[in-house]
Amino acid sequence: MTTPVITHLVMGFLGTGKTTLLRHLLANKPDHERWAILVNEFGEVGIDGALLTEQGAMIKEVPGGCLCCVSGLPFQIGLNALLHKAKPDRLFIEPSGLGHPSRILETLTAEHYQNVLQLGATFCVVDPRQWVDRRYQEHDTYQDQLALADVVVANKTDLCQPAQLEALQAGISQGLFAEQPAQQLAMVNQGQLELDWLQARHNTLRHAAQPQAHAANSPKPLIADSAPRLTQAQPWRRYSNHGQDHYSIGWRFLDAVCFDLAAVEAFCRAHKVARLKAVLRTEDGWRAFNKVDDQLSVYRLAAQKEGRIELIDAHPLSAQQLHKDLMQTLLQL
Repeated sequence: MTTPVITHLVMGFLGTGKTTLLRHLLANKPDHERWAILVNEFGEVGIDGALLTEQGAMIKEVPGGCLCCVSGLPFQIGLNALLHKAKPDRLFIEPSGLGHPSRILETLTAEHYQNVLQLGATFCVVDPRQWVDRRYQEHDTYQDQLALADVVVANKTDLCQPAQLEALQAGISQGLFAEQPAQQLAMVNQGQLELDWLQARHNTLRHAAQPQAHAANSPKPLIADSAPRLTQAQPWRRYSNHGQDHYSIGWRFLDAVCFDLAAVEAFCRAHKVARLKAVLRTEDGWRAFNKVDDQLSVYRLAAQKEGRIELIDAHPLSAQQLHKDLMQTLLQL
């Protein structure tokens, strides 16, 4: 009989560091284990998969919408395809930072998967600086992600004030939600969660705080239409998305398209958005760009099949102005 695949849900609001945490875990993966990751992004172009591909796990990207808006067969098709191809010992599912995860858990614990998956600890990555902001605490998505977490991972603790950390610690120790099982708290910097936390167990009595909060959203296909091929005649394409009170604009570029590294950094710093992610070819090789609020990180990346950039914000984005500014950073099209 086949051993069930240990499956972890890694939740967290936009910019809390879910992908950074997964990169750290993958970098420390035991050699004898096969891991796979199902990544869902709010935007249409999908970038997290590219940020994880160097780490030795099979990745399946699901851009555009969120897993929790898809029930039944489409979700199962995507999940089954990854399980069949990767044959992993451990599976991580990273929903969109704007997605409610309760329906995902319902699917993973359905009868169809009882002998296929073994639900391990569920994680919610939080930025303690957000915890003291009532806009986050009162947000339905934020509440559900926290309520369904066995382990709350406080990330970016090196950037926090002592009072912010104390407020989060007090909230966890007192129990965030009535009639919910107790939660554990892990305090980390730069997503450096110890592998031992993967041995924590999932409590099946955990339930969503706002189970109907996302019911009104219209479903979108889990498996998106095949993206048009990029060619020398059409070396870029632009995409947009709107939902969960957020907006996104993204671009795909042919791998030969080259950007000015300094100009891209200036573009990233100039535009004030909730989230910016990119993987782009520059005159000095491929780079990953990751911006949360005003903090931008840039690092080297292995060559990619294509360049991608995405901006997400709670306010409508000016597609024409952003496109003009981005094209000015090109060295070669």
